[in-house]
Amino acid sequence: MKAVHYYTIAGAISLTALLYWGGNTIPPAKKPSADTQARPGAMGQATTTVKPASIDSVVVNSKAGLPKAANDSIKIIENELAAIRDSSRMAVVFTKLGGIWERNKKILVATYYNSKAAKLENSGKKLTFAGQIFLQLMQEEHSPSVQVWEAAEAVSCLEQSLRIDSTNEDTKLALASAYIEGTGEPMRGVMILRGITAKNPDDIPANMLLGRMSIQSGQYDKAVKRFETIIKLQPDNSEAIYFLAQSYEGLGNKAKAIELLKKCKELVNKPEFSREIDQHINTLK
Repeated sequence: MKAVHYYTIAGAISLTALLYWGGNTIPPAKKPSADTQARPGAMGQATTTVKPASIDSVVVNSKAGLPKAANDSIKIIENELAAIRDSSRMAVVFTKLGGIWERNKKILVATYYNSKAAKLENSGKKLTFAGQIFLQLMQEEHSPSVQVWEAAEAVSCLEQSLRIDSTNEDTKLALASAYIEGTGEPMRGVMILRGITAKNPDDIPANMLLGRMSIQSGQYDKAVKRFETIIKLQPDNSEAIYFLAQSYEGLGNKAKAIELLKKCKELVNKPEFSREIDQHINTLK
């Protein structure tokens, strides 16, 4: 399965989803706190009140950790950019600048400059790639203001990419994730996912994301339908089985949840995962 398909969207039991599928670990049975509702990364939030960071602040903070030689090289290219009056010449320079940041392991700033080049080149492939990186970085970011900025950059890249190729499913899924997790506009993401499943009801990635969102919003009956659709197509999909178990638990069917958790444990077959599952099963008995 492609990594973009299962970006962090919903809650999970204990640390299990985070360890094995990259899932957010917000328990779906609890209502989000005021703090959670006010920051990105909280699935289904209505608004985002955090002021986004600026690229200037991101660059300044990133430069602080660079060796002098790298800073000197960056300054030379920045001066070169400032002197350019023809935007058609900027893409190459942005790419060169991004390369320096990437070689110094400053992926966020590197992605920003690479995305600037991709926008000028109007390259759908590069824009989708940059948007996916922004989305992944957003999910790993600790600063809420930087998360909001990363989400906006992801949306900007992915929307331009879809204007180039409106059929690219990876781009649609990443954009849906960005709307749901980072912008405070979850319904825009939901509409994208529903559009995918309207054309293809058996689309596994879209059903996975919609199912996990249903868990987070407490709509466990809808979640069951989504995950059962997946399991009919992929009977050994351990991720879908895991979240189906969580859905049945939400509906109060503990026996079914335990049955599914045991099956998931057998499929994953990893000691740490098995311990997590056994501990949770014990709480359901």
